[in-house]
Amino acid sequence: MQANASACGVLLVAKPVGISSHDVVERIRRAPVARGARVGHTGTLDPFASGLLLIVIGRATRFQRYLVGLPKSYRAVARFGVRSDTGDPTGTLTATGSTTNEHDVREALAPLTGEISQRVPMASAVKVGGERLYRKARRGETVETPVRTITIERLDLVEFDETDQRATLEIDCSSGTYVRRLVQDLGEACATGAHCETLVRTAVGPFSLEDADERNLIDLAHALSFLPERALSSEEAERVRHGVALPANGEIDADGGPVRLTGNGRLIAVAERDDRTLKPVTVIPEGE
Repeated sequence: MQANASACGVLLVAKPVGISSHDVVERIRRAPVARGARVGHTGTLDPFASGLLLIVIGRATRFQRYLVGLPKSYRAVARFGVRSDTGDPTGTLTATGSTTNEHDVREALAPLTGEISQRVPMASAVKVGGERLYRKARRGETVETPVRTITIERLDLVEFDETDQRATLEIDCSSGTYVRRLVQDLGEACATGAHCETLVRTAVGPFSLEDADERNLIDLAHALSFLPERALSSEEAERVRHGVALPANGEIDADGGPVRLTGNGRLIAVAERDDRTLKPVTVIPEGE
């Protein structure tokens, strides 16, 4: 199949349960929207999970880093009284015989909100000793996994069924959060054990699952519109295309985060602050 050099943008895909994020990438690569162009994603969803997956196509893959770190939103169902060695229904399930109630669940949510430390689960793709943890787990190995600092902006109990011992949770969190680990920690705080029975990613940054449409390839400039913009003169635009840094310009560049550089309404590059300058990091060559 001949690659489609003109294909470029971000696709909002509603991933179903039962397939991997890699499976979605391979399917989109063969679809008319990509026609063999380079395809990637901006954040893995486990096979047991469903929901929004951001797919980058063509030269948009070069801007992947600015989408990977976006905050995420989820809707999860926690099943209390049943532990899983993977934290989800694909693992070995073990009943604990313990039960909890709505009051205790609500009490346990507060310490899991805000900036917290979270240990990476064994059933993850993080590498330890040069090998992905899930490969070690499949061999029955256990190792000390890394601890990361994450931010849980919102952890709300939407519904609790005391008979079924299931809680529906809505979560807004930083990138890199393992929701199944969060549910496991909630279960331990309630002294019952728990696993994440279902998980739906409802949003990634400004993008919503409700807007998922595989027929609509979002223009790169629009997809990055959440970044602050600095409009350039024609002279500045020419310098940026050659990788020349610009002086930082007031408040728009003050936080040190990435900045969209545009000329005549078109995206030219994304720059990052370096001391007192804006250094172009990812540039779109002229004519593309």
